[in-house]
This record gives sequence, structure tokens and C-alpha cells, in this order.
Amino acid sequence: MTKNDANTQQSARAHDADALSRAERVTIVGEGQMGMVLAAMLAERGVPVCVWGPFPAVIEELSRTRRSPRMPGLVIDTAVRFEHDGARALADATMVVSAIPTQFVRTAWQPIAAHLARDVPVVSVTKGIEDETLLRPSQVIADAARMAHGERPVAVLSGPTIAAELAMRLPATMVSASTDAALAERVQRTFSLPWLRIYTNSDVVGVEIAGAAKNVVAIAAGMVDGLGLGSNAKSALLARGLAEIVRLGSALGARPETFFGIAGVGDLATTCFSPEGRNRSCGEAIGRGEGLAEYLARTDSVVEGVATSHALLALAERHGVDMPIVRAVESILFHGTTPAHAIRDLMGREAGAERVG
Repeated sequence: MTKNDANTQQSARAHDADALSRAERVTIVGEGQMGMVLAAMLAERGVPVCVWGPFPAVIEELSRTRRSPRMPGLVIDTAVRFEHDGARALADATMVVSAIPTQFVRTAWQPIAAHLARDVPVVSVTKGIEDETLLRPSQVIADAARMAHGERPVAVLSGPTIAAELAMRLPATMVSASTDAALAERVQRTFSLPWLRIYTNSDVVGVEIAGAAKNVVAIAAGMVDGLGLGSNAKSALLARGLAEIVRLGSALGARPETFFGIAGVGDLATTCFSPEGRNRSCGEAIGRGEGLAEYLARTDSVVEGVATSHALLALAERHGVDMPIVRAVESILFHGTTPAHAIRDLMGREAGAERVG
């Protein structure tokens, strides 16, 4: 085969993938930052998109202005539909993206799941652990959908993806995870763009645990910033935070190598270092002395790591996994421990041989 023949075959495969992607009709459940960015990305590819949201006034405003107050620089293409009616939003969908914050996934899905055809897959981009049940987002969606139609194909799309950077089309990578390889590849085809490279993975548990736990470690990283403890302390925190995440993931049946990839250490680093990371920013405010309630009252974003810290600690205790950093964050957020006191406790732990996992 000549080089020209290889290039021709590669172009043909890319053309076929584009055609398959444009055949999708995607509904996004959730009108937050990630939901809006994904809608814009899909519209750029020529994929028909509908965005469903739980609040009629918000959906009406988005439909009229094509802009979200959370992302003022992003203009949504006029081809994107906005719907509050679940039946209309899901009627002709071939794929649905769930972009609802973790603690509201069940509430959002319960009234609309019955409108979704049984064989339509759901792709979760949510990162957290449901506080009451300790379930991952894909499990919560499966629960809600099962009540309506039984088992449903579910995938997870995750990675180091600050929404504002995606909106600017800066280079990024993600992971499409599913136990169904064909579905993982279908999601990969649908969301790939010249500036967004997507890899497939079969380790759904590992990808979701990484996405949830990194938010809690990012709150701790923000506290280090707020206290002015320096880069040495922050790097050590990330390394030991990763070790905790690997321990929990392994106990839940995840593959350790998942946590050293894009959805693991890649997402962890971005969340802990990005000035726009909402979890890191929350931790920084607390490190500087601001109360949690005060900070949450002045932000218009959901800080996933707050509720997840409590759920993650409960999950770790259920499986006998030691997570001292997560325990420290949860104690600061919910039990009145000061960041300085928590750091003294962490530094005072008995030293031993380094282990990851």
C-alpha cells in the first residue's frame, strides 16, 4: 500500500465517522456550564441538539438570548433547541447526555425517564457520589431509568475539561468509558473534534471514582493555596491524594492504571491547579478564613466536592479504605475543624514506606 492509498483510507474512515455522528440526535439533560459547552460542540459538528432543563424560566431565557449567564462569552447556535417539556425533549433522541449535578441527578431523571426509548443510551458527564445512596452518577441514572424501562446502556464521558477552556476550543482530551465497547466508540465518534481527542476505556468504575474523588482533593489543594503553604505542600497533597483514590478504586474493582491516565491524574491536576476550578476556589476561600456557607451563598455554581467529601468518606469506611486527606476535608467542611489543625494532624501521622494503591 502506498502512502497516498493509506491517506485515502484514513480520509474515508474519518468521513464515515462524521456521517455516523451526524446521524445522532442528542438531548442534553442539564443547562449548566458543561451542558452548554457540549451543546455548542455538537452543533459545531452538525449534530442535531436539544437541551432540557428543569426550570422553565431559565430555558425560555436561553432560547431567547442563546447565552448562559455562567458563560457569557459562549453563544449557542440557533440550531440548538431548548425544551422544558421532557416528552418533547426526548421524543426523537438517539443519545442522551446527563449533565446534572450529582445530588440532583435522581430528582431530574425521575419525571423524564419514562419518555426515553428503552434502547437509547445515556452518557453521564457528572462527577460525584450520591450522598444518600453512595452510588456513582451512572448508577443513579440506571436506577431512575430502570424504574421506567428496565436496563439501559450507559456510558461515562470524563477527563480534564474546564468548561471555559472547552468553550474557547483549547486542546483537550477526554475518556469515553463503557463496558460496551461499541457504545464507548460511538460516544467517541460523536464528540470528537479537531481540538478534542477522546480515548475509549472499559473501566467505568475507575473513571467515575477518579472524577468524584479528584474534586475532594481539589478542595484540599485550594486550602493549601489559601493558607500560602507553597508548591512543595501542594504537590505532596496531589501525590498522596492520588494514592488514596487508587486505594478506594481498587477496593471497588477498578483497574489501578485508570487512575494514572487522563480521567485520573490528568483530571486531578487540572482541577487542583486551574484558577477556574470551582472546588479548588472553594478550598482557597476556606483556607483564607471564609466559612463554607458564606462561600456557597455567593457562588452561582455547584461545588460538587462538598457533598462528595461526605459520601466518599462513607464509601471508604464501608470498604475499609483509609483516606486521611478526604477525612480531613470532610472534617473541615462539616465538623468545624480548622484547615491549619487538619494539616498538623496529617503531617503528624506516622511515617512509613511510600505506597500508591
